[in-house]
Amino acid sequence: MELQFIGAARTVTGSMHLLHVNGKQILLDCGMFQGRRAETYERNKNFPFDPTTIDAVVLSHAHIDHAGNLPNLVKNGFAGKIFCTPATADLCRIMLMDSAHIQEKDVEFVNKRRAKKRLLPIEPLYNTEDVQPMLDLLVEIPYRTDFEVLNGVSGKYFDAGHILGSASVHLTIEEKGKKTFHLGFTGDVGRPNLPILRDPEFMGNVSALICESTYGGKLHAPPEESSKKLLEVVKRTMDRGGKIIVPSFSVGRTQDLVYQLNNLKNEGLLPDIPVYVDSPLSMKATEIFRKHPECFDEETNKILKSDDDVFGFERLHFIREAEESKTLNDKREPCMIIAASGMCEAGRIVHHLNNNIENPNNTVLIVGYQAEHTLGKKIVDRNPEISIFGEVKKLNCEVVVMNSFSAHADNNELLGYMAPFDKSMLKNIFLVHGDLERAERFAASLTENKFKQIDIPERMQKFEL
Repeated sequence: MELQFIGAARTVTGSMHLLHVNGKQILLDCGMFQGRRAETYERNKNFPFDPTTIDAVVLSHAHIDHAGNLPNLVKNGFAGKIFCTPATADLCRIMLMDSAHIQEKDVEFVNKRRAKKRLLPIEPLYNTEDVQPMLDLLVEIPYRTDFEVLNGVSGKYFDAGHILGSASVHLTIEEKGKKTFHLGFTGDVGRPNLPILRDPEFMGNVSALICESTYGGKLHAPPEESSKKLLEVVKRTMDRGGKIIVPSFSVGRTQDLVYQLNNLKNEGLLPDIPVYVDSPLSMKATEIFRKHPECFDEETNKILKSDDDVFGFERLHFIREAEESKTLNDKREPCMIIAASGMCEAGRIVHHLNNNIENPNNTVLIVGYQAEHTLGKKIVDRNPEISIFGEVKKLNCEVVVMNSFSAHADNNELLGYMAPFDKSMLKNIFLVHGDLERAERFAASLTENKFKQIDIPERMQKFEL
């Protein structure tokens, strides 16, 4: 049995791990890599394996860096089953179609500029027609339900507490002529005590574990501080007469923000400011959240008894049409604009940043992880000048980073997640989905806590299990 790390190896994007067992191949996640534009396109377009040789996909959750390249996999010949939870399936149906639509629009925009420079046009990784054949392969599996991945390999999903439907998976493997082997994959681990979703669950003991390490060596502010700081940012920006621009993932982070704003409104603390969620995908995703209350924690279900819509309030507006989105740039009064993508690499947020970052009255509020070389990371690093759509813009606005909104466990929360595992049984830990420094720091924390044989795989590296 062999495990190879294709993506999210010493980086946080493009989650993809390949398991070779009993002459078959199982892909854990098939995420889209995000980084430098040229490298991103080539890496996502060309798989380092033949997609027709993959027998099954086990998907952890619907975020684009975990599921975003599935249509391309199917387009290139994969025809097996794609396992996921019911909520993940619902989210994939809207997110991957949206991903294709954004690619089509972005390529159209970029190709106009390329034509002026007499450069050849580029094509999207996949278009909207490529998505449905992939969606037809989804197999929905509820949490804590045994399912057969392939002959000799069974799985069971556990709530990862990261976004709606997110799961860690416990694989039980009957390898020919050998004793039963237990392999775990955490996916992305959520934080305990966050609003809306249940806390991460223990998947049971395993012999080897693939574990995320996004915030290794870092600690988040307590979740309860997020509302207070959010309110401070809103008031400070309003006093300047500015806008608050929030790059946010359409699934998870946007709903968290709206939930917090709704609570502040119910408590009479939120100033009278219009809030625009400028993302058709966020609107659809919010409807899916409403459809899956079985994923909510006790606190949210309690609030729902007195407030039948925790994702809506009087001054909240969902923007659907592109023309309506453009009118937000003409508004002069203070407002909050929440738009995707979360790492500022595509979608409507790029246009809002383009129109607002040079105004010192405005604020860019960062509420999610920004991978290296992304536009969002350049803003977090406060580069004085930033290129957007090939034009240089001065970063004059205020930049606020709030990791208390993070849906990823921090170093100590990851240690808490790891605590129940039997160290005598757990022989191998592979740290993925983290920049090298973060992974190394989490590895040091694991070593201090008596865990053994911790590896930080390089891209394409293989391990015998």
